[in-house]
Amino acid sequence: MATRQAHHADASSSRVLGQFRGKRVLITGTTGFLGKVVLEKLMRAVPDIGGIYLLIRGNKRHPDARSRFLDEIATSSVFDRLRESDPEGFDAFLDERIHCITGEVTEPAFGLDSVAFGKLAAELDAVINSAASVNFREELDKALTINTLCLNNIAELARRNPQLAVLQVSTCYVNGMNSGQVTESVIKPAGESIPRSSRGYYEIEELVRLLEDKIADVRSRYSGKVLEKKLVDLGIREANRYGWSDTYTFTKWLGEQLLMKALDGRSLTIVRPSIIESALEEPAAGWIEGVKVADAIILAYAREKVTLFPGKRSGVIDVIPVDLVANSIILALAEALAEPGKQRIYQCCSGGSNPITLGEFIDHLMAESKANYAAYDHLFYRQPTKPFVAVNRALFDLVISGVRLPLSITDRVLKLLGNGSDLKWLRNLDTTQSLAAIFGFYTAPDYIFRNDELLALASRSGEVDKGLFPVDARAIDWEVYLRKIHLAGLNRYALKARKVYRLKSLRQRKQAA
Repeated sequence: MATRQAHHADASSSRVLGQFRGKRVLITGTTGFLGKVVLEKLMRAVPDIGGIYLLIRGNKRHPDARSRFLDEIATSSVFDRLRESDPEGFDAFLDERIHCITGEVTEPAFGLDSVAFGKLAAELDAVINSAASVNFREELDKALTINTLCLNNIAELARRNPQLAVLQVSTCYVNGMNSGQVTESVIKPAGESIPRSSRGYYEIEELVRLLEDKIADVRSRYSGKVLEKKLVDLGIREANRYGWSDTYTFTKWLGEQLLMKALDGRSLTIVRPSIIESALEEPAAGWIEGVKVADAIILAYAREKVTLFPGKRSGVIDVIPVDLVANSIILALAEALAEPGKQRIYQCCSGGSNPITLGEFIDHLMAESKANYAAYDHLFYRQPTKPFVAVNRALFDLVISGVRLPLSITDRVLKLLGNGSDLKWLRNLDTTQSLAAIFGFYTAPDYIFRNDELLALASRSGEVDKGLFPVDARAIDWEVYLRKIHLAGLNRYALKARKVYRLKSLRQRKQAA
């Protein structure tokens, strides 16, 4: 591939490219936003990778992983740059080096038979687990299964192959309700105490059993939609009890502890991103899929559904472009391959080195909409005229108490997007207060995420790798990023019908059939 050949000159001086030469890496979660960007970057920037294995669940339309990959993932606009620069090379890479495994990350042995699972483990050098439920208000049983318990299957893969380097994608928000400077270390729960091992991780087995008992109790008493709501409520209640604002961050923290214990003495790297948003540069400036956390604020303003938002104007809203996260994952995995047997934690964030406040975020958004709203035809139907003000939580609650404002960031916006998956958590919202309940924690922070260890890793990697795999949030000009890159990306990629591509190799297969 032409773009790949450009990197060959750097290969001899790049530690990262040297570490990945001939290596075989399994990635989970490539149907998701971050997983696609990691996959694209490895394909484009790591020319000598031995093979990329993708664990993909079959569905009704595509019972096997390969057909689902070719139809739903390989057709994504994330690959435009690769596809346009060398279409034949792109197809050849898919045919020769992408290995699709039909399986389910939450099933024992991924749903494979023991022989197939053992063979997979033996073939791999590394695994990147980016599969997760990012629904803040998921039913507790579902969140526990995908964000915590399924990591037993990742650990089992490593037991079958003790040399395997495991990289777990977590989130900075495992910090929960702790305040102050948040370093790249094991997080202590801010609520009820949980026993801690002398090895540093927390012992969660008893807590998980307790949660499973509570889930079973709820299941025995309710059914249907009522059961779903009760399991959502149970998740929030238990998360709050132990020091987290939502079920997602609570179950991701539990997952970190499970892996640290299961892989004690082995290679484990945990990468914690903050709020992942559109790409700064790669594969294309502004590339995004679906609507993410901070975009709820943007949509609320653009649709003029909300005039008050609960948040601290002076509070840092920690946003990080997706390409910096993908680069962090690749950089950290190269280190794990070079120096195995260690456990490491890295945070990919902006708040410690290049903070932007909620007030600045909103001001950039309002300024751009006033000046150029017509350029974002899928985002703004007209120039917003209503004010959009961040106020502290007490004042916010006082103003809207008793006033029910229908939040049509439900039906109308979901229909407009044509893609409700990332907004599933908004479906049942019917008041601004509900929006506040979910996002208030993220927009009125009293913590700052640090990433000194990640920046030190980038420094150790050398100048070539700093250029190939940038991770430093200080490169972001927030005014340019928010006003020109992110809004344009939302308008182009997230808020309009997806352009459907057909791969030549897929066409040939259909013709052959």
